[in-house]
Amino acid sequence: MRRGVAAINAQGGGILLYLSQEGRGIGLANKLRAYGLQDEGLDTIDADQTIGFSKDERDFRVAHEMLEQLGVSRILLLTNNPSKVEALQRAGINVTARQAIYGEVTQQNQRYLKTKASRHGHWLHELLNEQGEPSSPTPESLPAPEAAARG
Repeated sequence: MRRGVAAINAQGGGILLYLSQEGRGIGLANKLRAYGLQDEGLDTIDADQTIGFSKDERDFRVAHEMLEQLGVSRILLLTNNPSKVEALQRAGINVTARQAIYGEVTQQNQRYLKTKASRHGHWLHELLNEQGEPSSPTPESLPAPEAAARG
């Protein structure tokens, strides 16, 4: 959150949306249940699926509604999650660019981050010192939703 606010400030301003969708939409109690399964060796996705959820239960339509109420139709999105870009574009928000935002890799979260990269497709290769993602301090331009749907 702090890095997001700092990145927004570096851009000269912006909007921070907070969606109360803990644990990729499974809720806080289920997130705690999933943590217990992760302590037993399951990764974050397998733990969620073991208790009956998909790998991501979030609904980003509420973000679209919030942006629509603010009169925003085009955004530069701070995210490492391709699903957020796709969901917002499907909802009618023109995500013109995406900028990576990283936290710290620690011994405690490295396995979790690697799972997010390998099984969720999150853009974390640079953070995890893996190949496959260009290093760039500038936002990545994205095609308009109509172009993305055609291509």
